[in-house]
Amino acid sequence: MTGTRKGTSPPAEGIGLMEPMRPPEGHIELSNLALDLVAESNRLAGMLHPIVQASVGNLIRSMNCYYSNLIEGHDTHPRDIDRALARDYSTEPRKRELQDEAVAHIEVQRMIDRGDDPPVEPASRDYILWLHKSFCERLPAEMLSAENVDTKQRIRVVPGKLRDGIVTVGRHLPPRPENLDRFLARFEEVFASPSPSRTDRIAAVGAAHHRLLWIHPFTDGNGRVARLMSHAMMRRLGAGGPLWSVARGLGRKVDEYKALLQNADERRANDYDGRGTLLERALVDFCRFFLDVSIDQVRFMTSLLAPAEFLNRARIHVEEEIGAGRLPAGSFALLREAWLSGEFDRGRAPELTGWRERRARETVSALVKAGLLVSDGPRKAVRLGFPIDVVGRWFPQLYPG
Repeated sequence: MTGTRKGTSPPAEGIGLMEPMRPPEGHIELSNLALDLVAESNRLAGMLHPIVQASVGNLIRSMNCYYSNLIEGHDTHPRDIDRALARDYSTEPRKRELQDEAVAHIEVQRMIDRGDDPPVEPASRDYILWLHKSFCERLPAEMLSAENVDTKQRIRVVPGKLRDGIVTVGRHLPPRPENLDRFLARFEEVFASPSPSRTDRIAAVGAAHHRLLWIHPFTDGNGRVARLMSHAMMRRLGAGGPLWSVARGLGRKVDEYKALLQNADERRANDYDGRGTLLERALVDFCRFFLDVSIDQVRFMTSLLAPAEFLNRARIHVEEEIGAGRLPAGSFALLREAWLSGEFDRGRAPELTGWRERRARETVSALVKAGLLVSDGPRKAVRLGFPIDVVGRWFPQLYPG
């Protein structure tokens, strides 16, 4: 549980309280996992046409935000997220707030995925403040507050501003607000540095994830910022991208995720527990978990996007829709071409379907209306879309149940 509180000053806080900052350099198991992650991620990216990657990335951002919300205890239905992206908001205030939260997350991650984020290291103080500001300024005012656990009063959350109160996170008491700049400077020194090796830096993304949560720099929104920062770090290190999300794995193992985070808060008991103030083996355990979950999610998406299997699932579904009269015959040929080529000019529809021009044009229009093909204009080339209605059939198990 996280809460803000007033309190008396504890003993002086030195930045050594959060050491060790990263797992030992050259840790064999973590290094091997980091190399596996890079190889699996590159394999996944190499399977798809870049235009299809961008379309799938839109879907994965929605999924990522769904699981990130779930980790925060906010259960937003995928269909409500889809409607919010189309600016179709619920009239129920709480549901509308969760839709706003989802759109905020997706918009910030889109900036990261497109390279529209700040040209500084994701583990830098400036980038972390940018993440918090960019996410929170998109939220309704009703969501920008946190509760003081002692007085039960609501405290305003200012986008991009470090907290100015004492907080508790379970049994952990994060640094006092006057010390946050020093702890964040040490955090940046360690995790925004171009050394050690890229493999060691990938292995340490989990450590950065935990240590930022340990610092707890903001009154609220720390978990969201930590996951977006981790996503950006993986992307910059060449181990991540828009086609997979660690949040899905963390959300499906949320109890283990939170337990390992808490274990890594513990102080070492003796010289056999490693170096520094905090328990080194617990930090290594969390880094191992973070990498294992990441690799598992890359492999999951690889299995979903394997061309032969994906096209077979899509074909079966489209044939059922044609049989039910909801899609015209010839639809699958167009969807398959969009998958294989990324996009195609509308004028190619007769060639692809075997229909005369008018009927072929009507087939394209029906697929655009269904959201299965999308375009930047009525005369522009078309590419694949993934409306929520087909996700369960084309991407089984992407969402729970």
